[in-house]
Amino acid sequence: MSEQTFEQMLEESFKTIRNGEVVDGTVIDVKPDEIILNIGYKADGIITRSEYTNESNVDLTTLVQPGDEMTVKVLKVNDGEGQVLLTYKRLAAEKGNERLKEAFENHEVLKAPVAQILGGGLSVVIEEARVFIPASLVSDTYEKDLSKYQDQEIEFVISEFNPRRNRVIGDRRQLLIAERAEKQKELFARIQVGDRIQGVVKNVTDFGAFVDLGGVDGLLHISEMSWGRVENPKKVFKVGEELEVMIKDIRDTKVALSLKFPEANPWADAQEKYAVGTIVNGVVARMTDFGAFVELAPGVDALLHVSQIARAHVEKPSDVLEVGQEITAKVVDLNETDKKISLSMKVLEADAEPEYEEASEEE
Repeated sequence: MSEQTFEQMLEESFKTIRNGEVVDGTVIDVKPDEIILNIGYKADGIITRSEYTNESNVDLTTLVQPGDEMTVKVLKVNDGEGQVLLTYKRLAAEKGNERLKEAFENHEVLKAPVAQILGGGLSVVIEEARVFIPASLVSDTYEKDLSKYQDQEIEFVISEFNPRRNRVIGDRRQLLIAERAEKQKELFARIQVGDRIQGVVKNVTDFGAFVDLGGVDGLLHISEMSWGRVENPKKVFKVGEELEVMIKDIRDTKVALSLKFPEANPWADAQEKYAVGTIVNGVVARMTDFGAFVELAPGVDALLHVSQIARAHVEKPSDVLEVGQEITAKVVDLNETDKKISLSMKVLEADAEPEYEEASEEE
């Protein structure tokens, strides 16, 4: 009788617990895949790996030690084996959701590392509560590959909070737009046409390159990339490359850029270098039926008319010349205003004839 009374007393000394109840416990043993707690109940409590963390392969012995105090939630008083099934993760997530609710109501900016790259966006965790950031809200520009964000710490706000429907949506895009708008305001307040400014190539297209000036993207058109001719911008510039560019024009929020700096203008000393009568060397750049265009220097092309190629009749320039061929000719006309130079190879033949005749007479 006394023994039964003792068992009854022992039974009564243990507290009663219910499913869903939050209890405190002390870790008495840790295995790689489960934690055993003394929760002051007649049976020990068990936390499986999946109820402790979202990391599927983590070794729990590296995270928890015997003697640690934990606050957990009861999932099932009897798991079928006389043990109490507990969860740490879900209780933490509930507390995390309270944190997210507060941030949502106060429009607070949160910061957290990206926990997972999903098909349609990013997943981040705030105090064990998950937040989904759709791909359309990750950046202020379209990004096809989101893998670069893995483990990267990012800032965002909660734009939708509905944990009952498992919809807690984060938005990074609006922060970037606001930041860009502020940078634009600061930049436009200090730049003007003619200024030189550092930038980073953001994108390269067939018609030009977009350069990030620090919150504002300026367009460096293909025609402004060099005093010479640029056939393919993608062969000249690379994304991420740093450039010093000149502000060519500002219209509202659009900025036109140039690399054609005045001091490098090849026409600046054209009157001296290409005066009529000057003999010059150049390279055939392109040809038409009426003549060949000869590059005398980057940005300086001269026309060699078909009638000025030789004293003998030339039907087409391509009959006697090739693109890339070096030639020597004489400047026969210079229009500095219109940036036009006319050449002649024929006059050099004529200039050489008297010398040949004089030499023949001497013989």
